[in-house]
Amino acid sequence: MVTTKNNGTGLGKNDVEVLDYRIAYSGYFRIDAYRLRHRRFNGEWSEPRDYELFERGHGVAVLPYDPERDQIVLIEQFRMGALASAQPWLWEIVAGIAEEGESAEAVARREAIEEAHCKLSELEPIGNVYVSPGGSSERTQIYCGKIDISTISDAYAGLDEEGEDIRVHIVSYDEAVSALNTGKICSAPAVISLQWLQLNKARLQQKWA
Repeated sequence: MVTTKNNGTGLGKNDVEVLDYRIAYSGYFRIDAYRLRHRRFNGEWSEPRDYELFERGHGVAVLPYDPERDQIVLIEQFRMGALASAQPWLWEIVAGIAEEGESAEAVARREAIEEAHCKLSELEPIGNVYVSPGGSSERTQIYCGKIDISTISDAYAGLDEEGEDIRVHIVSYDEAVSALNTGKICSAPAVISLQWLQLNKARLQQKWA
């Protein structure tokens, strides 16, 4: 195996040696099983360890924002991952998984229409983040999208063929921040995007005026 020296830039992919790999489960999602070792910060090799990696593709999320009215669109839906909590219906932002060959911008625009009846006229990148890197390869590109809230008429959305049952909420910026501060909003992309908006709202309103 070829390895690279640190050179002051940190460890990299070549400092990992995969000893064994197999697909442990393949359904709607996939779980890959690895046995590997990696270089430690002191230059030595770790002991071989077993890892499981959840593979579900890469996501795109978008916070629909009307800068003229200072209002935000949030969505509410059942989430299996939150079933063990007291409230498995989460307040989130629009999000979806990119299909093969589909750009992140195209996913954002498609999902905004499907999940919230929002037509995005502008997109502002927020960041590209790992959602849960301890056990999943998924990265999510997050955007803020400019919308005209007056064009939204239906309070429910989602695709029947995908079993989606989504409630659309139109809230003021202050209401969204309050929900964030009280923990009502606890989905990572929503938290990240709203915190970003708190820092960038004045600039964004001027840009989108």
